[in-house]
Amino acid sequence: MKLRAASAIGFILLSLVTVIFVSCQSDAEVEFQRYYSNGGAIYQARCQNCHGAHGEGLQALIPPLNDTTYIKTNKPALACYIKNGMKGKIVILSRHFEGEMPASDLAPVELASVLSYISNSFGNKLGIVKSEQVEENLKGCK
Repeated sequence: MKLRAASAIGFILLSLVTVIFVSCQSDAEVEFQRYYSNGGAIYQARCQNCHGAHGEGLQALIPPLNDTTYIKTNKPALACYIKNGMKGKIVILSRHFEGEMPASDLAPVELASVLSYISNSFGNKLGIVKSEQVEENLKGCK
């Protein structure tokens, strides 16, 4: 009986702490978490098989996603790469890759989510990518 009461009290306290923590986040932090967590689910379902659970890529076949410089430099083009696929040579971390990444059918908000996840995982800390940015970037695809 005492164990149940202690468990119930523990659960209530944990719930209260969680509510307080979530309510203390700014709107921007909540928005970032929404994009990031949705992007993590998309990455796991659609990208992880090739790019790896930790963004490490696959030896000389598939490039890693842990090069902040490449991601930062090419951030506007990343939505195009994911949406339309990518073909040809690419150099990441002084390693050469040549192959083809297939196109996706992801909507702009899904692209923004997965880009927010990639841009803030695997050692990258580049901030949120919003769907409005993705829509603008997609207009410039070649």
